[in-house]
Amino acid sequence: MSKFCEMCGKGKAHGGCITRKGLAKKAGGIGMHVVKNVKRTFEANLQNVRINEGGTVKTVKMCVRCIRTGNFTKA
Repeated sequence: MSKFCEMCGKGKAHGGCITRKGLAKKAGGIGMHVVKNVKRTFEANLQNVRINEGGTVKTVKMCVRCIRTGNFTKA
């Protein structure tokens, strides 16, 4: 099974963790400076759910946001 939500298609998102150093301008400093930018991936919160689809029971991966909506019938 892939790492995507079966209902909405949510998957990995790419981003970064920016490290800043210095005193902010409004606190009297010369401003915050970017020291490091670490690339990382944000994984979707996927859970295995057994659903009843057309009279058959199957296991799918769903993100928690889609599980909360309740637009499916649990098996």
